[in-house]
Amino acid sequence: MNVIDSLEWRYAVKKFDIEKKISQDKIEILEKAFSLTATSYGLQPIKMLVVENKDVQEQLLEPCFNQQQVSTASHILVLCIEDDLDEQFILNYFERVKDLRNTPDEILNPFKDFLIKDFEKSSKEKIETWAKNQLYLTMGNLLTVCAIEKIDACPMEGFQPKKVEGILGLEKYQLKPVLLLPVGYRAKDDMFAEFKKVRKTLEDTIIHYEK
Repeated sequence: MNVIDSLEWRYAVKKFDIEKKISQDKIEILEKAFSLTATSYGLQPIKMLVVENKDVQEQLLEPCFNQQQVSTASHILVLCIEDDLDEQFILNYFERVKDLRNTPDEILNPFKDFLIKDFEKSSKEKIETWAKNQLYLTMGNLLTVCAIEKIDACPMEGFQPKKVEGILGLEKYQLKPVLLLPVGYRAKDDMFAEFKKVRKTLEDTIIHYEK
């Protein structure tokens, strides 16, 4: 399948086949895709928790407003932002750049100093919003990779973050959950799999700019 065929194939799964489990090598592809997604400044202020414990998935049902995909999926990918996005976070990034690329300080320091000052003058709320935006980029990339790999998925914003945070013990990782992505394989009787996609025409969504 080419990319467009894969995107035509995918849909937001309403019912997973609870008997089918995603193989570890497929999960590793999703993990690598998460890591390779573009983020602003390359800072990656995000982390992903991979959940495959059925008891925990059942506990997540209530704070996810009883959306059954949470309990029936093979795995749940919990997309989170880091809580401490401070100067040390930026310094850690530049240390890694230096280690991997052997880039001289005279090249790194101006950009590093700019980012530190920019973060210092930004409110915590503004930084959190910026970090959350990186997760939406990541979700889009993961959905495309899932489609190419023939993995079904159902992106979710609708859940109670504080309750999910408590169930998963995310405080100890200093993480805040923003998005959930249950993944698995569609049930044969999920009628939504056969529905036609409802999208605007290309003429309604694409503008070819002419000066």
